[in-house]
Amino acid sequence: MQIRHRPPYAIGMGTGAVCVSATAVFLALAGTTAPTASVYRCALAVPVVAIAALFERRRHTSRQRPADIARSVLAGILFAVDVLYWTAAIPEVGAGLSTVLVNAQIVLVPVLARIFGGERIPDRFLLMLPLVLAGVALTGGVLESGGTGDAPVRGTVHALLAALGYSGFLYLLRRGGSAGRPIGTYLVVLTTAAITSAIVGLLQHDLVLAPGRSAMFWLVLVTVCGQLSGWFLVALCSPHLPADAGAALLLLTPVGALILGAVILGQRPGAWQIGGSVLMLAAAYAGTRRGAAEPGLTPDSPRPDARESRPDDRTPRRSAR
Repeated sequence: MQIRHRPPYAIGMGTGAVCVSATAVFLALAGTTAPTASVYRCALAVPVVAIAALFERRRHTSRQRPADIARSVLAGILFAVDVLYWTAAIPEVGAGLSTVLVNAQIVLVPVLARIFGGERIPDRFLLMLPLVLAGVALTGGVLESGGTGDAPVRGTVHALLAALGYSGFLYLLRRGGSAGRPIGTYLVVLTTAAITSAIVGLLQHDLVLAPGRSAMFWLVLVTVCGQLSGWFLVALCSPHLPADAGAALLLLTPVGALILGAVILGQRPGAWQIGGSVLMLAAAYAGTRRGAAEPGLTPDSPRPDARESRPDDRTPRRSAR
C-alpha cells in the first residue's frame, strides 16, 4: 500500500473514516426504523452538497457524461443497500460489531478493482481470506451467547449484506470521482440513496415521516458526522488513493465504533467477539496490504496490462481508472 506521495488525501480519508465511526452510535440512539434513518441521513445532506456542487460546476464547464451519471445512480442504490442493512444490524449485533462486520469491504473492494479496473491483488490475499471468514464467524457470536445485540446471527447476515453494497458503492465512488467532479457525483449518490430508501420504506410500511424531536436530533448528528463530514471527505479523497489504501484507512471506522459503542452505549462484546473482530480486521489488512517493494502500484503508475494493450499510449494511467 503506497500513499506516501499523497498524504493530504490519506489524512482526509482517515478523518472521514473516524467521523463515520460515530454514526452507528447516533443511529442506535435515534431508535427509528432503517428506512427512516436512511432517508433522513441522505436527504438532510442534499441541500448542503448541492450548494457545493454548484461551485464545483462553475470550475468544470464540461457536462458530465451519461455514463458517469448512470454510474453515480448505481452507486447511490448500492449505498442505500449498505445503510439500510447496516442500520438494521445495529440493534441486532451492536453498533461496534455491526460496523466491524460491514468492513468486510476491505476484502471485497480490491476484488472489484481487480475485476473491473485491472488493479493487482497481492498473492497473500487468498491466504488471508480464510482468516477473514473465521473472524466474521467469531464476531457474529457463533461460539458464545449474549454479546451486544438481541439477534447476533441475523445481525451478522444483515451486516454482510451491507458490506456487499458498501463495497460496490466504494468502488463506483472512486470511478465516478475520477471524472473530475466528485461533489456532483456525491450529490447524485445521496439523492438516489434517499429515493431508494424511501421506496423500500413505503413497500415495507415502516417509513416514519415524523420520527420525533429526539430521533431527529440524532439523525441530524448522523448527517453532520456521516454524510457532510465523513463521507464527503471519503468522496473527495478516495479517487486519489489506490483501492487497498482507501480500504485500509476505512478500518479506522470499526475501531472507532467499537470504542464509542462501549463508552456511550455500554455495549461490551464478548471475548470471542473481540478476538474475531481483531482477527478479521488484521487478516483483511494483511491480505490487501501492498509492500513498498512492489513497483507499479501507486496511483500514478501505468498498469502493465494497459502498456501491453496500448503500446503507443505514453500517458501514465492511474489504477482503477
